[in-house]
Amino acid sequence: MTADLNAGTAGPGAAVAPVRLRTTAGTALIAATVLASMVGFLDAYMINVAVPAIGRDLHASVGELQWVLTGYLITVAALLLLAGALADRFGRRRVLVAGLLVMLVASVCCAAAPTAPALIAARLVQGAGGALVVPSSLALLNGTLRAADRARGIGIWAGISTLGTTVGPYGGGWLIDHASWRWVFLLNLPLIATALWVLRHVPAGTGALRPLSLDIVGALLAVVGLGGVIYALTAGPESGWTTAPVVASGVLGLVCSAALAPVERRLRRPMLPTSLFRSRPFTAINAATVLFYGALAAAAYLVVLQCELRLGYSATAAGAALIPESAVFLLVSPLVGGLVARVGTRWPMAVGILVVAGGFCWLSAAGPGEPYARAILPGAVLWGLGIGLTVAPLTAGVLAAVDDGDLGEAAAVNDAASRVGGVVLVALVPVLLGAGGAHDLAGPLAAHYRFAMLVMAGLGAAGAVLAAVFVPSRRITGRHTAPAPRLHACAVPEPTTSARREQ
Repeated sequence: MTADLNAGTAGPGAAVAPVRLRTTAGTALIAATVLASMVGFLDAYMINVAVPAIGRDLHASVGELQWVLTGYLITVAALLLLAGALADRFGRRRVLVAGLLVMLVASVCCAAAPTAPALIAARLVQGAGGALVVPSSLALLNGTLRAADRARGIGIWAGISTLGTTVGPYGGGWLIDHASWRWVFLLNLPLIATALWVLRHVPAGTGALRPLSLDIVGALLAVVGLGGVIYALTAGPESGWTTAPVVASGVLGLVCSAALAPVERRLRRPMLPTSLFRSRPFTAINAATVLFYGALAAAAYLVVLQCELRLGYSATAAGAALIPESAVFLLVSPLVGGLVARVGTRWPMAVGILVVAGGFCWLSAAGPGEPYARAILPGAVLWGLGIGLTVAPLTAGVLAAVDDGDLGEAAAVNDAASRVGGVVLVALVPVLLGAGGAHDLAGPLAAHYRFAMLVMAGLGAAGAVLAAVFVPSRRITGRHTAPAPRLHACAVPEPTTSARREQ
């Protein structure tokens, strides 16, 4: 035990022996990365149940509420790949600690925000901290454990994280009903404090640090491109699509987004490795990821809003409405790895996405007066079954589509794709609801909830078509069938593989 404790004081680039899972350091490693992942998930999605309460308390417009949601998602998605470079240079544990500290301060500012603009600003900072936490937490786990324990360690991490994030929205809803929406942000504080304390017992690193190579141009293009598009989608319904700020931000966002790939191709060490997209299966799976994970994020938001504003659920009940989805996922997901090994990734992925789309279709009919067992439960079960079928083949397929030396970069790109899809489609929700000029979302939900959910089902079906047409049907063996986390689109493989291209 003494050796494990002393390992935590080593420098970030020190040559520390890989950690065994069944040691003090191994247990601390699992605990710290689970807690960090839960913090990231709660900040991204538990806020859904708090939207109505925030709107009432801060007298926030629909557009401001959208920024409360998307502000965090934008900075995480845009800065994710850049944060990975910081972790390579300064050490994963050190960057993880920095990210958790940023999130701690930002969470306190969110809880104390006196106005909607102040809350939005705090959420943007919170997302910057999340961008530091996301790539470094799982990379720390995978890069610190010894090779023989990695698959099991990731499986334990995924299972515990999923269980924690399943009950998170329920706990957040309970706090809203019995205290205030502000406590939703304070719920992170004990998790962050515990993670920081546990990280003291985790080794700082197992190898030499890489030279700092920040793609500032790429990061600026990503931030401005994504931010410009999201601003246009958010402001358009309220201000009008032809107003100068909306048109200017939309055009600027599209131009920067279109310029990202050509600019990245000319850089020696780009943030976005465009060479990966020469693989047609890799490109297709990432396009399907944008559609699938984007539809999941937007549908979850829509269902929670419908439960609270139209079906008469309390925040607690709305937070618990989709728990069966996670329960079914936990039952199905461990069985799918063997299926992928036998039949390949194409059909489990395509069928799984279609099952989720079927769940969206069922949930689109949920209306006032219907019992939960008929309105929500069957759709939630289909949702969980579909995700359980999809996550493992999607992860295996995207890793199998690239060379071994590109695994780390492929995982990072796929994770970023899932987050970009989420922020864009969540921003699209008011547009689909026709919420322009509305003071709240209850009226637009009554008129267009079904349409919005069917759009999400259609986007999911489009992702299934991409998988069925472009993903090879070959069988996948070896490390590509390792368990994949639910919290992100793709598991992170051995982090040293992505460095081989530069050696």
